[in-house]
Amino acid sequence: MIVNEQIAVDHGLKKNEYKKICELLKRVPNITELGIFSAMWNEHCSYKSSKLHLKNLPTKGINVIQGPGENAGIIDIGDEDAIVFKIESHNHPSFIEPYQGAATGVGGIMRDIFTMGARPIANLNSISFGLPQNKKTKNLLRGVVNGIGGYGNCMGVPTIAGQTTFDESYNENILVNAMTLGLVKKNKIFYSKATGLGKSVIYVGSKTGRDGIHGASMASAVFDEKIEEKKPTVQVGDPFTEKLLLEACLELMTGDSIIAIQDMGAAGLTSSSIEMASKGNLGIEINLNKVPCREKKMTPYEIMLSESQERMLIILENGKEDQAKIIFDKWNLDFAVIGKTTKSKKIELYFDQQKVVDIPINTLVENSPMYDRKWKKSKPPKKIKIEKEKFKNLKIINVLNKILSSPNVCSKEWIWQQYDQTVMGDTIQKPGGDAGVVRVHGTNKAVAASVDSSAIYCWAHPLSGGKQIVCESWRNLIAVGANPIAITNCLNFGSPENEENMGEFVECVKGLGEASSYLEFPVVSGNVSFYNQTKNTGIKPTPTIGGVGLIKNYKNMVTMDLKKIDNILLIIGKTEGHIDQSIFARDILNEKNGPPPEINLFNEKNNGETVLKLIDKNFIKAAHDVSLGGIIIALSKMCIKGKKGVTLKKPNYLINPFEYFFGEDQGRYIVEIEKDTFNDVTEILEKNSVHYDDLGTVNENMLIIDKKSKVSIDEIIKSNTTWLTNYMSK
Repeated sequence: MIVNEQIAVDHGLKKNEYKKICELLKRVPNITELGIFSAMWNEHCSYKSSKLHLKNLPTKGINVIQGPGENAGIIDIGDEDAIVFKIESHNHPSFIEPYQGAATGVGGIMRDIFTMGARPIANLNSISFGLPQNKKTKNLLRGVVNGIGGYGNCMGVPTIAGQTTFDESYNENILVNAMTLGLVKKNKIFYSKATGLGKSVIYVGSKTGRDGIHGASMASAVFDEKIEEKKPTVQVGDPFTEKLLLEACLELMTGDSIIAIQDMGAAGLTSSSIEMASKGNLGIEINLNKVPCREKKMTPYEIMLSESQERMLIILENGKEDQAKIIFDKWNLDFAVIGKTTKSKKIELYFDQQKVVDIPINTLVENSPMYDRKWKKSKPPKKIKIEKEKFKNLKIINVLNKILSSPNVCSKEWIWQQYDQTVMGDTIQKPGGDAGVVRVHGTNKAVAASVDSSAIYCWAHPLSGGKQIVCESWRNLIAVGANPIAITNCLNFGSPENEENMGEFVECVKGLGEASSYLEFPVVSGNVSFYNQTKNTGIKPTPTIGGVGLIKNYKNMVTMDLKKIDNILLIIGKTEGHIDQSIFARDILNEKNGPPPEINLFNEKNNGETVLKLIDKNFIKAAHDVSLGGIIIALSKMCIKGKKGVTLKKPNYLINPFEYFFGEDQGRYIVEIEKDTFNDVTEILEKNSVHYDDLGTVNENMLIIDKKSKVSIDEIIKSNTTWLTNYMSK
């Protein structure tokens, strides 16, 4: 096929990019070379619109072993142990084919983890869907949940936490963000940098088929009315094969034969081979006739761009091939020597004894485009004045029940019951809490992880929203007694070619960076997902943060369920009654304007560190951070979990009760303490200049707000736990 400008545009390249390719090569590329450029230069692989801004994120810390740039980030958790973790998006594929899109998203992120030598120990996910009444939502939700569970359960990796959101902006663009944590010994970490000349390039895993061709390019494009035609670009997963691949790779890793290893994810054999060569400043030569294929007459173009799942590329020490083959034969996986490393600094591909690709590696990586796109700064929204009349006919208990049963607050048990949460036997805090927790097998240490996003806040004011979501992650880890160490992010946005969308991205990243820097909570890995839009309508900006922390002794872990009648509840952090952009304002008052709550990073850090001090001294019996829905929702969830009630004291507020109970001021925790420790606890809080209020005491079975406002715990359990089950059963 003769390549021209139009064919390049059909591959997702811009006209100026095609011109640059011709200039770099000093010739017109052939169709296979064009396919390789389109894969390596698309947004999903090259980060061409985002890397300018991502450079400003804090990525280093005393516990950081590996920051961005590898398959995943790595943190030190002591005793020669390390945690490898990352979050990735699989948004477009999951909208087109929800089961396989979600399943292969989980499979892909697990390969990112075990390719570095780590055994996966926990999965998490953040999933966002359109409004429940949208005709597509229910089937998409069912397919995605089945896909996540179908893959993770088969792999024998527990799903320990997650988040599910409904919003109209996801009606035509759902989000599926998958996160995995793995455990590795520090002296057994593997990287993707190829070294040495004449070293064997090994293909292992499943055979290559025609599924997923142009998957990375499709992920870098806006949806249109031809969406059904894109189904062939969705990969098909086989978790049983991936389980074999995991065990085979980890067995090979016990020896010393691997120089470099890389999973074949987005752009398949293309990206894996080129990234390994680029990091090692080497060339790579591959004979495509030796690539195991499951379909007949596959062309070089198809072989290089296939995104068939469950495949790895390995650079081996010379003379170790036979020994490695024995391992992969034992696990019934393909093993083929397909090439070697060279000094050419090119990717050279041969097929039917002809050279079909000859491209300098640096033209694909170092010379890939980097855009400083135009963007619009958002204006801080003005605080809204809500007329007193709007509160007049509202009753706190009615509002409470309505919010508890709303799609974004209700229990998501219907979802996580379909995931295996305890396989491997080390899960010590399951989904439904502030963070999931897994014990480091055979030790007293435990690792906590959570995922959070807040599109509403980021949409209202991207800079504040970016800060808030990092702080939310920080609080969720602290609430279970973990010391926050680092984060991974999945940045989901609309088209970067739209100045407003690009502005949302730039400011969210700035806010994210400011908060993670101040909290010493560095970003060690991540993913950018642009073009989450259909035609001209993009999603609300949705940065998802995956936070990871360490509990040195798992016996000190804290849960949110109320423990003992007559224990005292304190609210830590100041309550100002901020209801702009709260779920109360949006769902009850139908008010969608105004700014998100302010973020005070000093208070966030000080409050969080003080809570950890109290936990270390064993003063805190239960804890929960205050976020969506405010004090009364946080309190209700503690009651629901512990099946106990609370008698509230009359607060000394200068605001109305709705602002007090439903305001979403940041930096707050509700903690349960025993009566005889009250003085000790308040002394520590005062010594550390932490604001607190005495909220009330635990009772047997009623939430008592005042003499006129009380509700049984059974009633709020019913409000909170029935909506999603009823919705999915209709």
